[in-house]
Amino acid sequence: MFNPSRDDVRRFFCEVWAKHGTGQLLTPLEATALRWIEQHPEYYALLEDQQRALAEEFTVERGATNPFLHLSMHLALAEQLSIDQPPGIRDAFAQLAARTGGEHPAAHEAMECLGEIVWRAQQSSLPADTAAINAAYLECLARRATR
Repeated sequence: MFNPSRDDVRRFFCEVWAKHGTGQLLTPLEATALRWIEQHPEYYALLEDQQRALAEEFTVERGATNPFLHLSMHLALAEQLSIDQPPGIRDAFAQLAARTGGEHPAAHEAMECLGEIVWRAQQSSLPADTAAINAAYLECLARRATR
């Protein structure tokens, strides 16, 4: 399993941005990351300063969104969509994109569901059963698609 540290994740996104800036060839994962980085110009300055990126703390108390968590969730969702896992996520996401007017706003809605499901699983309010977790995730997406 791939188990990067906090700093590994931050370096990855900074390096993707740097490689893009110098026109270097990107791996498929890096290309996917770049696609989402480009959707978030508010992160460009941070990604250009790896030392700051490694040191910065994004705490709830500061009211700061963690750009690396945000981009990582975009990557997780992109992977789920690429393999349709959990089964049905592609259809659910397409319905969500139709309601929200596009892939990026739909991704943010889906990431809210992903965060909720992870939190609920950690709090043990969901059974420790992959099928139940997947069903709850797809149900959350369906609810958001019909708002």
